[in-house]
Amino acid sequence: MNARLLQQSAQCRDTALAIPLKEGDGWTTWDLTPAQVDTLAAHERLVRMHPVTATRWRLKARDRVGAVRLGSGDGTVQLTITPKVPVDRLLHLVAYAPDRVHFDPRPVTAEARPDLLPALAHAYVSATERALLHGVLHDYQETYDTLPFVRGRIRHADQLRRRPGVPVPLEVVYDDHTPDIPENRILLAAARRLLRVPGLDPGARAGLQRLTARLEGVHPLPVGAPVPRWTPNRRNTRYAHALVLAELVLRGGSYELDGERDIAVDGMLVVMWRLFEAYLARAVGEALRHRIGGRPEPQDRTFHLDTAGRHVLKPDLVHYLPSPHDRVLRQAVVLDAKFKTGPERDDLYQMTAYCVRLGLAEGHLVYASGKPGTVQVPIGGSLLTIWRHVIDLARPWRALAADIESLAETIDDARSARTV
Repeated sequence: MNARLLQQSAQCRDTALAIPLKEGDGWTTWDLTPAQVDTLAAHERLVRMHPVTATRWRLKARDRVGAVRLGSGDGTVQLTITPKVPVDRLLHLVAYAPDRVHFDPRPVTAEARPDLLPALAHAYVSATERALLHGVLHDYQETYDTLPFVRGRIRHADQLRRRPGVPVPLEVVYDDHTPDIPENRILLAAARRLLRVPGLDPGARAGLQRLTARLEGVHPLPVGAPVPRWTPNRRNTRYAHALVLAELVLRGGSYELDGERDIAVDGMLVVMWRLFEAYLARAVGEALRHRIGGRPEPQDRTFHLDTAGRHVLKPDLVHYLPSPHDRVLRQAVVLDAKFKTGPERDDLYQMTAYCVRLGLAEGHLVYASGKPGTVQVPIGGSLLTIWRHVIDLARPWRALAADIESLAETIDDARSARTV
């Protein structure tokens, strides 16, 4: 750990009241100063508060998990909300939906967990291979060079200062179309960082080595150099998920949120139900695309319940396939994720509306726990089938990835049976 991180860790310990809470747990009682009460009250989206006395308060976590540093001075609080699922599962979900993670640059303390880096390595390889699927990004960079011929324009001041009266070589500057851009430097730095982790299994190591080979022509970051800045834009959209994971690797490596062996990492907050929805939509959509082709549309907002277009339908995934008649892409699968233990009547009403509006004979509800099953809904003279699937986040992350593939297979088999 470098001196800066040690200093930040000491600062976190010296000034911040550490409040560890757990997702889904009940109320706990804390002694708080008025300044600390004001800090927590200003962040009511994170924690519920109830007074016991003037100085004692009962606290309960809301629907976010993570660790974040709040307030300043005497009111500084380090709030940690530990997720129900192990952090390696959380990282697996984040690999598909890093845009659902909010990072806070103020450092918090956390326990180093080097054993989680192998899990993060697999997630990083998967996200980066998706980013590079259509090639490595290139961009024009202004390059200063010394050449025996003219390229771009001559830097006359440098030429006169360094080689007065000597015609060659020439000091020139030109625009070079190169992969050596900030986005690729970040991806390469994260891959090289993970390759230094002991205990990587051969699959993860081979994937990281493939990535470094793909990034040929990208200069490695010098040791201790700051992470280059990048700005999201249309050009690097396909890199966004991999870049967020890469920054997670380079910021704090891998860590637990409730430990005692202190390191300083950026604060991180996740709304679990939103992360679960985004993960299911993107992971299942990707699995379906690999299995049957077509185009997945996570969080598709193109359909409305009413003719006036005032009531937008919000399924987590609509998958489009070519029509057998005209080869035009049409909606073929609808899926909605529910971060809860079992089905509720409102879920069935919602999926019925999706299926009727999209013209589909079946829909798929996916829960984080509970029991699978089907519900038959009579619609006119036919039956609508609503499937209840379960993706158990308590399972190891490798098993979780296999469960997604199995879910895609089940969805395809059900669709194919209807088609026949």
